[in-house]
Amino acid sequence: MAGKTDSVSIRVPYRNLKDTEVEMMGMDDEPHHRIDLNSSRPSPSPSPSSSSSARVQNGNGDLPPPQSLPVPNQNTLMTLILSCTVAAGVQFGWALQLSLLTPYIQTLGIGHAFSSFIWLCGPITGLVVQPCVGIWSDKCSLKMGRRRPFILAGSLLISIAVVLIGFSADIGYLLGDTHEHCRTFKGTRTRAAFVFIIGFWLLDLANNTVQGPARALLADLSGPDQRNTANAVFCSWMAVGNILGFSAGASGNWHRWFPFLLSRACCEACGNLKAAFLIAVVFLLFCTLVTIYFAEEVPLTAYQPMRISDSAPLLDDPQRNGFEHSKLKSDMHVIDTANQNRAVNGYERDRNVKHPIPNVEEVQNGGFNDGPGAVLVNLLTSLRHLPPAMHSVLIVMALTWLSWFPFFLFDTDWMGREVYHGDPSGNLSEVHTYDQGVREGAFGLLLNSVVLGISSFLIEPMCKRMGARLVWAMSNFIVFACMAGTAIISWISLGEYSKGIEHVIGGNDNIKIASLIVFALLGFPLAITYSVPFSVTAELTADAGGGQGLAIGVLNLAIVIPQMIVSLGAGPWDALFGGGNIPAFVLASFAALAAGIFAVRRLPNLSNSSFTSSGFHFG
Repeated sequence: MAGKTDSVSIRVPYRNLKDTEVEMMGMDDEPHHRIDLNSSRPSPSPSPSSSSSARVQNGNGDLPPPQSLPVPNQNTLMTLILSCTVAAGVQFGWALQLSLLTPYIQTLGIGHAFSSFIWLCGPITGLVVQPCVGIWSDKCSLKMGRRRPFILAGSLLISIAVVLIGFSADIGYLLGDTHEHCRTFKGTRTRAAFVFIIGFWLLDLANNTVQGPARALLADLSGPDQRNTANAVFCSWMAVGNILGFSAGASGNWHRWFPFLLSRACCEACGNLKAAFLIAVVFLLFCTLVTIYFAEEVPLTAYQPMRISDSAPLLDDPQRNGFEHSKLKSDMHVIDTANQNRAVNGYERDRNVKHPIPNVEEVQNGGFNDGPGAVLVNLLTSLRHLPPAMHSVLIVMALTWLSWFPFFLFDTDWMGREVYHGDPSGNLSEVHTYDQGVREGAFGLLLNSVVLGISSFLIEPMCKRMGARLVWAMSNFIVFACMAGTAIISWISLGEYSKGIEHVIGGNDNIKIASLIVFALLGFPLAITYSVPFSVTAELTADAGGGQGLAIGVLNLAIVIPQMIVSLGAGPWDALFGGGNIPAFVLASFAALAAGIFAVRRLPNLSNSSFTSSGFHFG
């Protein structure tokens, strides 16, 4: 340009990154103006010498300053709502998985004692995949953005996995399983079970691939004053997915509406599952496309510092998520200083010349290796750096999930066996009764989701009045009562029949109603379990030097390790007592009682008035 131009420094809040400054500098020595967009008047002009550094702070210090840089605006509420619809799609499939897959694997000939083993993949992938995906998405520099590529890839993997699960019986038939009709064959269909397990594990891996980036995407798009709204929107979509998924699982008419899905290898229960999962695929892909279209991400540039990590989504202060923000700022200052020192008379050297500056990717990661093994080692070694009170939180969390996971594994199976007295491997009448109980169990989970959604609005007022410690302890005592209630209901139900659980058809209507009440009541403590522990963790680690991201990762250990224990031990434990689900539920009730007592005695007393919900954390 022929004439001289005024250089302008613009200070803007970049959504969640407070006090981040973006400067657009001219290439001359004239005084420049600073404009603070949070202020109604410009700041006083600095000295001319300050314009000698032509750089963009928070970005590409090695490159010439941009001609124009758009000022990021806070997204509208409608944009936030449309940007996280994928949460509903994922939760739809998860609800079907939770309600139908444990019963279905038994129709393929896998015994009840081994049916829990297939759930082992969930905690393994939750332990390794989610943190790794979080780190990888933080560094993703594709034009599509950082989060959306993982959301799209994960959704496609979910679709493939669901097709494998739904058509596992047909694929096994083609691969050489028995050609006897599914109505009469009662043996093990080994090839179908193998295909089912592959699909099931792939589904767990894909779910964990989508969930972290979906949460982080919403955190990226929402401003600091939109955080509570973003939490509510995300949880609302998950509630919608739960309600739709459990409603689909409770319906026994899918095979009538889509009769072409039935075959010699796939009878009514299989046809219902196949149709429901195909509907889930269509719904998920629609939700994914809506999210990808409306969630406009800014691609990550080479020198743009990391934002919030997927492994610590939607916490109270996004600047504290992930690794230490203070260290990141100091390291980025070193890079900025190096860039300034290369400036000569207000001009940067030729941009094509390579300069020996620190590796920004390494600086952003703080020297942290992003491999799965390194993630796990980093989480384990961080245990000794946590605040002392966090160790009590981890113990209560582990006991809490020891009480919850048996219910998640066997809820609908318990309804089909102990309440309705059906048998997935019995005669036609017993199989029909078992399927009816499974569908009734899915309806119970639907009631559970409704109660969970209503209860979510009560958690924060309760914690401010009673304290998070007592609220969490109370939830465990409720779980203890409900899980003990399932055992009592089972014993009463079995006591009314002399032939035992495996040979009695039908059930008492009062027992069925009582069972549904238990399902619904468990929605209240489940809402607390999904929210309060994460808020307690956020408060305990708020002053721990930015360690909330690792604290949430360690808290995840207290969830997945109990899940592994239950997955490996629940089936054999039940088999020791003759089968059925009562032994696992009794053990769960004692774990809940221990969690409640330990919470009362050892959890720290937190300030009631300072409690702020950090949103729900599912999965």
